[in-house]
Amino acid sequence: MSIIEKSAYLKGLLDGLDLDMTKPESKLLAKIVDVLADIGEELAEINEDLDTCNDYIEEIDQDLGEVEEIVYDIDDCDCDCDDDDCDCCCDDDCDCDCCCGDDDEPEFFCAMCPSCGEKIYFDETCDPEEVVCPSCHAPLIDDEDLEDEE
Repeated sequence: MSIIEKSAYLKGLLDGLDLDMTKPESKLLAKIVDVLADIGEELAEINEDLDTCNDYIEEIDQDLGEVEEIVYDIDDCDCDCDDDDCDCCCDDDCDCDCCCGDDDEPEFFCAMCPSCGEKIYFDETCDPEEVVCPSCHAPLIDDEDLEDEE
């Protein structure tokens, strides 16, 4: 039974009691039942609005899912991984045996600047002899170091 139905039932009970409506107690009971009916109607309206909002949220969630698929290329995974906890298509540290690993990504290296001690990151396409520190602009490998190695 809904709140509106329950308040209507209470109104019927009140009417069936055949109370003297000149007495303050009877007036009070009648007003309480009227307020309960108003509250039931307000709650019904709120529930309708809430259902409408939930429908909109579901539509927005579906639209956002489509946008994420386009932006993040989620559907491009050829993985047969059945592990629901595995997010291997987005994680290079995946320990599952799927085929999603991207071996075409360059490998990155880290070195310390001999002048200022700053960490320098570069990939395999860079020649270490041409790498310079972005902080102090000192070369990673001095010409003197090259001569010492020879």
